[in-house]
Amino acid sequence: MYLVSRHGDPAEPGRSRHDPARGIQTREWPLAPPPDHCPALVLNADFRPLSYFPLSLWSWQEAVKAVFLERVNIVSHYDRIVRSPSFEVRLPSVISLKEFIPATRRPAFTRFNVFLRDRFTCQYCGSPFPTHELTFDHVIPRSRGGRTTWENVITSCSACNLAKGNRMPHVCGMIPLSPPFQPSAYELQENGRAFPPNFLHESWRDFLYWDTELDPV
Repeated sequence: MYLVSRHGDPAEPGRSRHDPARGIQTREWPLAPPPDHCPALVLNADFRPLSYFPLSLWSWQEAVKAVFLERVNIVSHYDRIVRSPSFEVRLPSVISLKEFIPATRRPAFTRFNVFLRDRFTCQYCGSPFPTHELTFDHVIPRSRGGRTTWENVITSCSACNLAKGNRMPHVCGMIPLSPPFQPSAYELQENGRAFPPNFLHESWRDFLYWDTELDPV
């Protein structure tokens, strides 16, 4: 069992703060965050996140275990300490793998990756939707010989999917805004960078290159 302590006096509840430069919500903890709010950002051996969307995060328990198994290096810490009868360690906020994991050249053909390729936007009406309000549509219906492949499946909202039905695009006048294609892992990662999480710890920001406008020099 781990005993968790913090430096200084007991921390007050965290406060949400809007970061206008990044357009995201950050959370400020006056002294130290609770342990359950201490995930570690996981970097590959080249110091790039393993994944941007979802962001590659491990719980503090997983991170500490990896440290003591010597699978990762600690890059940055939280102001928190975990203790057991035999050791004491500050909770890592950023860790890097000791062995490089090459990116998958061909990402898995999944519903989520189709949504990510299309930036969670209906390819018929052009409106963005939360994931639970999206579905996928066969551009050439399966009843007309269409296959379930990257090149024939697009993101669609329920209303547009229902309106198109089993008709061909040129018949119903519903042409996808962008032709469907098989994305690379790099393209999905780049799309994921446009959707930062709601919480970013200060120590993560040097490793997360979100699409924010740079100040002119």
